[in-house]
Amino acid sequence: MSIDPPGSGSTVRRIMLGASLRRLREERDLTREEAGFHIRASESKISRMELGRVGFKTRDVEDLLTLYGVLDDADRRGLLEMVREANTPGWWHKFGEVLPNWFVTYVGLEEAASVIRTYEVQFVPGLLQTAAYTRAVVQLGFPDAPESTIEQRVHLRMQRQERLKQKDGPRLWAVIDEAALRRPIGGPKIMHEQIEHLLEVARLPNITLQVMPFRFGMHAAEGGAFTILRFPESDLSDVVYVEQLWGALYLDKREDIDPYLTAMEQLCVESTTPGGTRDLLEDLLRENLYADI
Repeated sequence: MSIDPPGSGSTVRRIMLGASLRRLREERDLTREEAGFHIRASESKISRMELGRVGFKTRDVEDLLTLYGVLDDADRRGLLEMVREANTPGWWHKFGEVLPNWFVTYVGLEEAASVIRTYEVQFVPGLLQTAAYTRAVVQLGFPDAPESTIEQRVHLRMQRQERLKQKDGPRLWAVIDEAALRRPIGGPKIMHEQIEHLLEVARLPNITLQVMPFRFGMHAAEGGAFTILRFPESDLSDVVYVEQLWGALYLDKREDIDPYLTAMEQLCVESTTPGGTRDLLEDLLRENLYADI
């Protein structure tokens, strides 16, 4: 795990600021140890700052900018504004009571991503779920949770979907295992509505939807579900998110990312085309599996 879940603030803004500080340091041909000495800190603290793993103090960043030769007021203001933004909680922090710490990181990364590529096995991807389907999934995972908590979780998931509707929203490329579409989460009526919703969103220009059909048997992603996030900033590497039962892995090293990129490319080759996806979804609606609604 190479990205630590934050307690507060914007994960992506911290990573962006850290990348900018690293670039400035390298341009001055300074070591992390030299930079740390200048702000009365250790080399490891500079490393954590440059990776976006810690919060930023304005004084530390001001001192580093002076060391790195950033003396222009406008340039300094821009980077110091990033400090303020990095320490400002995102909208999702109002859901802190129901949002696990390990998932806070993902929501922040998802909010800033320009491309989201995901493969799901058990469920329809969260960004494509109906409220009724989400409610059924949450009730399965938290059978003893009070109704208010369940509704908060449903509202959080619906809120995450809002960015897909925005003009500058991300491109979503989702591959869903056929098993997820045949598993009657919440019962036939809810699944019928969910399949209809997938047919509707598949027509949106920023969403590509494919299905990994049973007929392929073994395939490139037998290890399970994962998501690859890509960002508009060239300084930021892709991040692979792999969810576990009570936690998650966040991978951003090239040697860790490449196998997932390869698996995703292979999945897209082997899965239905967008036209084939519509045909498969329409076939599912016609089958008896969803007839009893």
